Amino acid sequence: MAFQMTDRRIWAVVLVISLCWGTSPVVVRIALREGLGPITIGAAGSLIAASGMLIMMLVLRRPNLIGRNELRIGAVLSVLSVLIPSQTRNLALQHASAGFVILVNVLIPIVTVVFAHFMLTDERIRLSTVAGLLLGLAGAGILVLGGDSGIAEGGNPRLAGVFSMIRVTSIALASVFAKRYSGQYSVLGVTGVQLGLGAAGLTVSALLVEGIPDALTRVGGLSLLYVGTVGSLVPLGLFYFLIRHVTVTYSTIISYIIPLVAVFTGVVVLDEQLQPGILLGGGLVVAAVVTKDLLRTREARGQPTRGQEDR
Repeated sequence: MAFQMTDRRIWAVVLVISLCWGTSPVVVRIALREGLGPITIGAAGSLIAASGMLIMMLVLRRPNLIGRNELRIGAVLSVLSVLIPSQTRNLALQHASAGFVILVNVLIPIVTVVFAHFMLTDERIRLSTVAGLLLGLAGAGILVLGGDSGIAEGGNPRLAGVFSMIRVTSIALASVFAKRYSGQYSVLGVTGVQLGLGAAGLTVSALLVEGIPDALTRVGGLSLLYVGTVGSLVPLGLFYFLIRHVTVTYSTIISYIIPLVAVFTGVVVLDEQLQPGILLGGGLVVAAVVTKDLLRTREARGQPTRGQEDR
């Protein structure tokens, strides 16, 4: 009997993905507290995720998943979607709360549309994107310059903001690059290549910069396992499964839920603080994405269909 995706099952998948990605930065901060370096955390998490992807490919027994296109595109994505985002996120989490970092990352969809305007021929910036971008930049400015990092000691929102914006830019470029060559590669093959090469690059960087950890506590080890499986492999696989069954609207909803999960979990587990700058700046960033989506929907409704254009 064919598997049917009911609304209840779709929402269950959406919530699981949001919980995984929302709690991951909180667990990264726990690993940092256990004395693990940010690059080491990224390397270990990527190695676990890459190993899981390799096992998945072997179980599926699908030959010829990785060819020349998968290697070429996967190599670029390993830098843009694994190496840079992993290192910059963990570096940002050294200087700000999980909620702070995730709220800046909410800007990814807007920045993606901006890059798509210049890199893709069939996607152009509209009023909805401009309005969302301006509102989002205002929110990001308050987050970075407001002086509130969300953590009691060692906070540096400006440095965390710089690392977070580099991550936003890199992920947005990766999304547009993948879209530009969509249909020319196997998604599973490219994912395996980017995770494998990304893990290798992070491991080399960790060994050169941070060396081998002197000791690994039980909490630290469990944190690494969580980041690699629950924080990376599981939500990534579920997300690819989800977008095959639902519209873009559902994937947009995930970006609204993740910040709530990160902020709530950070406050409860790590005693992170909901400071005024984070509340105001984060509120503007979320409002930017909501505004963009609402205006985009209105613009789409106002466009004539192809049949109407021909009359």
